[in-house]
Amino acid sequence: MQTDLAYQNGSFIAGADAYPPRWMAEAVAFRESLGTRARCGLAYGPGTRQALDLFLPQGTPVGLVVFVHGGYWLRFGRESWSHLAAGPLERGWAVAMPSYTLAPEARIAAMTREIGQAVAHAAGLVAGPVVVTGHSAGGHLAARMACANAPLPGDLAARVIRAVPISPLSDLFPLRETTMNATLHLDAAEAAAESPALLARRPGCAVTVWVGGQERPAFLWQARLLSEAWDCPWHVAPGRHHFDVIDALADPVSPLVGALTAGE
Repeated sequence: MQTDLAYQNGSFIAGADAYPPRWMAEAVAFRESLGTRARCGLAYGPGTRQALDLFLPQGTPVGLVVFVHGGYWLRFGRESWSHLAAGPLERGWAVAMPSYTLAPEARIAAMTREIGQAVAHAAGLVAGPVVVTGHSAGGHLAARMACANAPLPGDLAARVIRAVPISPLSDLFPLRETTMNATLHLDAAEAAAESPALLARRPGCAVTVWVGGQERPAFLWQARLLSEAWDCPWHVAPGRHHFDVIDALADPVSPLVGALTAGE
């Protein structure tokens, strides 16, 4: 299907198969390096995947960054991305990384609710402002936390001051035309209800959309669409593709980490 080609990433990235094992190795090493500052497997719900890892900086945290992993709502978990917490940690922010129930066991609407629960649980452990980010499908879920109808209680929603969706899927209707929808089971009603670009942004929540300059045209379109719908800035990272656009999260002086921690 032509839409499948539009949303394929690995087929257009040299050495794509090497990325997942490298991510996992770096994540394991990073967790080990933190010692007691890594609090792993904290349950935020009763489900087997409803758990998060919390990484603490030296000293009192400035606030909390929540990173939501990608994988087209079908694969991966929090364990592969721990090393990406390095940048915000060096800037004094705590970082939470949740897993969530994947398709076909859960629908995307249920995943949105789970991430709301994860943000609430992590925010109960760390005082101060909350920033939500995520990559690809995780970028979609991060953007949902910036929507006016996000599943967040009012007091917590007021603490979520910023979202930085990275390579987000902001309009889910094209995904209904892909073969992966045999597993996602997206119908028109859910696509409309769960597409951030079709929903209102919550007043008071700043948003910057991030995307790699060498990403598939569909992802550039998805990022630009959200930027236009929400009248918020977008940043195109030169030379970055879908798999390495997130590497900048590990660098405390990168523009991406700067966008997360703006105004600290």
